[in-house]
Amino acid sequence: MKKVVSIVFLGCLVAIGAWFAFKPYPPAPNVTIEMLQGKSVELASLKNNVVLVEFWATSCVTCVKQMPSTVELYKELSPKGFEVIAVAMSYDPVEFVRHFTESRQLPFIVGLDTNGAVAKAFGDVKLTPTFFLIDKKGRIIKQYLGNYDKADLRQTIEKALAQS
Repeated sequence: MKKVVSIVFLGCLVAIGAWFAFKPYPPAPNVTIEMLQGKSVELASLKNNVVLVEFWATSCVTCVKQMPSTVELYKELSPKGFEVIAVAMSYDPVEFVRHFTESRQLPFIVGLDTNGAVAKAFGDVKLTPTFFLIDKKGRIIKQYLGNYDKADLRQTIEKALAQS
């Protein structure tokens, strides 16, 4: 009897592991993001690129601390098809975002989520920083909350860039 229970338990573990290993990635929401410069970008238009959508705020210490790493990743990997959209939270004053963006010379898209619709579309993001990594097919392949591990993020981005 004990052996049967062990086999059933082992079978359940294998099934659960297989589900996690092969579960489908959810599609990223098709949102239109207002850019700081006044234009807008539709997330779906960036398909065939690997995209990091970062929800951040100028008042978020971790966000400010991580931004140079994000800039470095962008500068290194953008020629290979990597894009970054830094979405400022709805409570962040536009002038604060503009000053931060200009003073740090952020080279990627900086979006404004003035009404919170973009954060809501991504599962009602409330905490910053929150990152979503989207593959070339438009699927969310990884989510990071808080301080990301730079080496892990780079490896995940490079793996996604290598896929067709």
